[in-house]
Amino acid sequence: MSSAATPAADPDRLWSVDEHLEDVLTTVRPLDPIELNLLDALGCVLVEDVTVPVSLPPFDNSSMDGYAVRVTDVAGASEEFPAVLEVIGDVAAGAAGLTRVGPGQAARIMTGAPLPPGAETVVPVEWTDGGLGEGPVRGMRARSLAPEGARGHVRVYRSAEARAHVRPQGSDVKAGDLALEAGTVLGPPQLGLLAAIGRGTVRVRPRPRVVVLSTGSELVQPGERLGEGQIYDSNSFALTAAARDAGAIAYRVGAVADDADTLRSTIEDQLVRADLMVTTGGVSVGAYDVVKEALAHVGDEDESGGGVDFRKLAMQPGKPQGFGTVGPDHVPLLALPGNPVSSYVSFELFVRPAIRVLMGLEDVHRPRTRATLAAGKALGSPKGRRQFLRGTYADGEVTPVGGAGSHLVAALAQADALIVVPEDVESVEPGTEVEVVLLG
Repeated sequence: MSSAATPAADPDRLWSVDEHLEDVLTTVRPLDPIELNLLDALGCVLVEDVTVPVSLPPFDNSSMDGYAVRVTDVAGASEEFPAVLEVIGDVAAGAAGLTRVGPGQAARIMTGAPLPPGAETVVPVEWTDGGLGEGPVRGMRARSLAPEGARGHVRVYRSAEARAHVRPQGSDVKAGDLALEAGTVLGPPQLGLLAAIGRGTVRVRPRPRVVVLSTGSELVQPGERLGEGQIYDSNSFALTAAARDAGAIAYRVGAVADDADTLRSTIEDQLVRADLMVTTGGVSVGAYDVVKEALAHVGDEDESGGGVDFRKLAMQPGKPQGFGTVGPDHVPLLALPGNPVSSYVSFELFVRPAIRVLMGLEDVHRPRTRATLAAGKALGSPKGRRQFLRGTYADGEVTPVGGAGSHLVAALAQADALIVVPEDVESVEPGTEVEVVLLG
């Protein structure tokens, strides 16, 4: 178990961002694979290579509505001298027991229908009179309205090469081909492919279940009336949405009042549906920092090493953090600060990668790039702290949004990037190249 399991020996130690992140990522482990029905596997990571058991398409079929014919029977056909062929019936998609197309014959064929024996090519219906004897047509009449169209004669006004408008068997994938590699994230196209090759279930790492819980007696549910000294609970909504955006199945728990016993009880109740728990608020040094009070000594008597460690990080915003495991199954818990910007930045840096590890993904971090700082003045940064400023990124430039305050929710809503100012930099001049974390 990592150092997260045991309270830090020195409570005044200042952890670096990288040390805290490493502690989180070495503690969290990918979830065990399970077999899921296809639709339940949406967003999950495949844990096995999937090979193709049957070629796609499994048989030669038509790519057009038209007539299945022999090449020699339409050679030299034109509007002046059409080829006149006997129509021997219809071939619809899903048809079986097909009639052979012989010399001077044609079978009316629909898109996706198997090419009947004897036929060598498909003539689109627009190249024919559709059996009406009135010149080229735009389409076929519905069989229910004109069943006689499957019999009689058809005039063909253009020749066709062999295999024209025919989708060959195995032209998409062949039996034995690799359909999907282990590690693939299953989206709609991948699930469609699995269904097309006949897979009803697939072995994946499930999407992790994340419980998000905010604390604070001052918090009120949006839609309710604010009382004196109260604010709306925004963190739990932002972080639950962020967890879902990261790929998790996320549950939001209503704000818990500043009472340690109530919080402990709530966490214990939620463990049954949690692969990861996230709390926000109550991790600093105030008299009402309930998360710290409730969890600081959880696991002290647990021989298996569970517990939550509260620490200070050399970063801004987000200096106070907590991390460890709780419950008999040692569910990871990340305790984030309560200020909205602090909690969201902390989520992006620490919680999102943890979720991606649980999913079994290789690339767990947001993409990063270098950009030129577009600002009206130099940006200050506290010495010894890695600062993450909000910004907007476009065309190789990043522009700060709002100030450094950790309460500026409106500015956060405009940002699509984090500007990273290293610990040893106290001022960044406009035009300087900076590191940028891309959020969207």
